[in-house]
This record gives sequence, structure tokens and C-alpha cells, in this order.
Amino acid sequence: MKTAKILIAILAGIAFSGSALAQTALPKTVDGVLVSESGMTLYTFDKDMAGSGKSNCNGPCLALWPAVPAPATMPAGKYSVVTRDDGSKQLAYDGKPLYFYAADKHAGERTGDNFKGVWHVVKE
Repeated sequence: MKTAKILIAILAGIAFSGSALAQTALPKTVDGVLVSESGMTLYTFDKDMAGSGKSNCNGPCLALWPAVPAPATMPAGKYSVVTRDDGSKQLAYDGKPLYFYAADKHAGERTGDNFKGVWHVVKE
């Protein structure tokens, strides 16, 4: 049963890895919440320490909470880049890595807010 749940999570992450994950520009604010260029809500994870330069969401976690890829140009201001365990670059805000939530299927959805008490939308 546990293996089936992990497989479903991985498949959900793969299905979500289409255009919704495209991140070529810095996020914008809509209704006080940080969203991607395509309008998908961005989240932070309480287990990530601000300024540590590290993400603590890997493996099955990453299937449900895909990392926001860093844009080609280095961000400024409150934005920074963290290097993930696999060497990929992830966008961070106020030192905390940013994520999408695979269950959010449409722009503006915020179904991951306060998920298990550790995932939160980024309010600006």
C-alpha cells in the first residue's frame, strides 16, 4: 500500500511537470500571494531553514511539492537561488526555497496552504 502511494505521488509530480512548472521570470504578487508567471501559487516548507541554501524536500516529497526552478538570470532583492541535492537550482524568497503543489491544477488555486501545518502560501 505504501509503495502504491509513493508511485501515485511520483506520477502526480510527473503529470504536473508540464507548462505549469515553466519558470522563466520572477514570481509576481496576486491578491497578496506570490505566484509563478503562469499564476500558479507558490509555497514554502517549514522544515527549510531560511538562508541555509538547502531544500529539505526531496524524494517522494518533491513529487508532491515540485521545486520552483531558478530563472536563467540571477534574481535580486528578496530572491536568491539554492542548489538542490541533485545540483539543480531552485528559486528562494527571503532565503526559503519555493515550491509548487502538484494538486493545484489551475492558476490561483491554493489547496496546499497549511497542508499538514508545514506548507504555506508565500504572502507578500
